[in-house]
Amino acid sequence: MLSHRSLVLSCLFCVFLVAVIPSYCGAQQNFDQVQIQTERLAEGVYMLTGAGGNIGVCAGEDGVLMIDSQYASLTDKIRAAIAALSDRPIRFLINTHWHSDHTDGNENLAKAGAVIFAHENVRKRMRSSQSILGSEVPPSPKAALPVATFDDGMTFHLNGHEIEVFYIPCAHTDGDVLVRFVESNVLHMGDIYFEGMYPFIDLTSGGSIDGMISAVDQVLAIIDSDTIIIPGHGPLSNKKKLEGYRKMLAAIRERVAQYLKDGKTLEEILAAKPAQDYDAAMGQGFMNSERFVEIVYNSLKK
Repeated sequence: MLSHRSLVLSCLFCVFLVAVIPSYCGAQQNFDQVQIQTERLAEGVYMLTGAGGNIGVCAGEDGVLMIDSQYASLTDKIRAAIAALSDRPIRFLINTHWHSDHTDGNENLAKAGAVIFAHENVRKRMRSSQSILGSEVPPSPKAALPVATFDDGMTFHLNGHEIEVFYIPCAHTDGDVLVRFVESNVLHMGDIYFEGMYPFIDLTSGGSIDGMISAVDQVLAIIDSDTIIIPGHGPLSNKKKLEGYRKMLAAIRERVAQYLKDGKTLEEILAAKPAQDYDAAMGQGFMNSERFVEIVYNSLKK
């Protein structure tokens, strides 16, 4: 059974998806049909995909570290996929932000012994009711909450890897973190990065279009052409694709800002279709361009 909290978020995202990918809503909720796919990125470093946010895994003799947990209904499948990589326990779980498609499996994993880490704002939001897209998301169960929180960041030393976790303020939400495998040159960006699609920016949780652009700029400053990027949603990516994503964010932001400066209403801005030239590349994901432009508009108005 889907938890009430994850069902709320699944249905909310479906508001965007019905017009874009009609089959997605059914697939998202029919977890019996979801298969967990594993992709090896470096020695002991993997990406798992299923439903919800992409999972990062570091597996080795010291145990397993996970990045995000997807939906609770998929925990058994996720654990089976990880068991195929390592016979060691899942010791640590890092949440990149609070949304249920990244945290709904927390409770199951914590009860099995995993210690959950996240930015302090993630715990604060998970402990209380939240409003997203005009609907209420109830608090998470106590067992699902991060038990170790931080302000700026922290570093794990595990399985021969140095794993840096650092906070990015007010981008997708107010609790986003990036997770960087230093020696392997792999970076998990959470929902700061939606590869090949318009991103959802949760303005009610402290996100902003300017914060998203700033976050991408910070990433571009520390990666190179060989960096493997795990986006929050979408396939594996790299610096060149991230540069294109940044260009899209900035272009639409500047167009909407100019319309606002000219005194245009939201209806007039939507009618002008300021994102139309990106629809072919970005319009096949969570949202269409009209929804994204509206988010940018509301972000700039705030």
